[in-house]
Amino acid sequence: MGFTALNRVLIIQLIVMLGLSIFITATVSNKTRDNAIEHMGAIADERAHIIENYVENSENTLRYFCKAQQVQDILKYSSQLAAGTNVSADAAAAQKAAQQFTEEFGKDIDNLEGLWIGSWDTHVLTHTNPAVVGMQTRPDAAKQDELHKGMEKSADKLYDLGIMISPASKKQCLSMYQAVYSAGGDPIGFVGLGIYTDGLLDTLNSIPIRGVEHSFYSMADVNSGLYIFNANDMTKIHTPIDNEEFLAICNKYKDGSETKYSGDYEYTMNGEKYISIYTYMPERGWLVTIDDTKGEVFALKTTMIIYLGIFGVIILGLIIVFNIISRRQAAINEKLLSTLSKNSMAKKSLNTAMFKDVLTGVNNRVSYTMNLDKIKAAEDSPCYFAMFNIIKFSDINAKYGAEAGDLLLVKTAEAITEFFPDNEIYRTGSDEFMAVIPTKDGDPTMNEVMDKVNLALRQMSVSKQIENVGTIRPDYKVVVGKRTKGNADIAIIGTLKQKMNESEKATMGMIECIDL
Repeated sequence: MGFTALNRVLIIQLIVMLGLSIFITATVSNKTRDNAIEHMGAIADERAHIIENYVENSENTLRYFCKAQQVQDILKYSSQLAAGTNVSADAAAAQKAAQQFTEEFGKDIDNLEGLWIGSWDTHVLTHTNPAVVGMQTRPDAAKQDELHKGMEKSADKLYDLGIMISPASKKQCLSMYQAVYSAGGDPIGFVGLGIYTDGLLDTLNSIPIRGVEHSFYSMADVNSGLYIFNANDMTKIHTPIDNEEFLAICNKYKDGSETKYSGDYEYTMNGEKYISIYTYMPERGWLVTIDDTKGEVFALKTTMIIYLGIFGVIILGLIIVFNIISRRQAAINEKLLSTLSKNSMAKKSLNTAMFKDVLTGVNNRVSYTMNLDKIKAAEDSPCYFAMFNIIKFSDINAKYGAEAGDLLLVKTAEAITEFFPDNEIYRTGSDEFMAVIPTKDGDPTMNEVMDKVNLALRQMSVSKQIENVGTIRPDYKVVVGKRTKGNADIAIIGTLKQKMNESEKATMGMIECIDL
């Protein structure tokens, strides 16, 4: 009787445990599936954020160029220079100064196709490629009118044509124009900028993707129905979208029937099922997707099903040892909670990474923009901005390789952080860093700040031994700005950069502090 009763209890326990195993399997499977979708969605959002930052940085570059006095000076004579006859000495001098400024400004722009100043009828007055000065880019009146209307209707008169195939270089680039007006409000010309997308693609391709290593990204223009990027097949760039499901999503955004800015869909390609997570960029009309096979996306789900199946077998084999089974169940529950906790931490880390420079760990330019309201200055509590720039960084990359260049960037950030441990450090350019040093009641003093800047310069200028490369001794340009009134603004970076471009290699004790 006792043995039979024990069997009944064990059978009931078996049924209960098997039922629990099935329930846990279903619950965890659904949770891991949702986590996988959420993880890919975060990746798609990150890609869209990087692309948006790239475009905004390019637009800001053109805005800074447009505000230069040399641009205003040459466009006073735009009609005379465009005609090419009876050019006065003043006009010729203004053109020479503007051409020199254009070429110098263009040196700081990575992946530059061209930077130029044009008359209102599209004659090239200056260009980073002097050979094209004098040509007319749009002789057709209708094309000129299209450009004029585009600039006049755009915010800040900046007309962004987006990512396109350049008619000049036949390569993919980001193209934009900024109208310039006289003091009386009449259009007198414009500035133009073309940047190859190679740098953007390199950035997107260099970011590791955890858990979906074989995924690929795409980007399309919903209005034209053409691919902008397609990492899985580069021959599809600027060709019609051939994925019916993807095209249907684009058409929904085009006709305004879709209001959500993200989602997912499934499709079959070459006999294999794929899942695609997308993010819409409404300001640009671009759709960014991350695609991968269902097998890899839901690999964790499959693993969990197998794992819990094995667990059920173990329960069946050890059902008569109730205490062992209980401990096993507790261990599994703890592991599941740990997995969910790690997923939550990973999501939080990804959000934080949006405001950090991935390579050096310091704040990025987006973070500086977000912190502007927090950076305040007063007459008795000024704020200092110390900018450091690696001289001829692109030459170092070309000569010693990208890994050596990356190590130099890391060492530079570490040196600045070492001497300004309590201050915010920002990477404001590819080879440029800025430390923001607020003061309280004059503490620290300007001399103390400048001493630390000089010490940081000495530290980062020390020769660095790079494995398999050799010794690198970098040079730097350094400038310090002092603000005594109001909040910080984005123009501070441009002012410091302009001053830095005018200076020579930094020498200890000779670093200049300018008023901002």
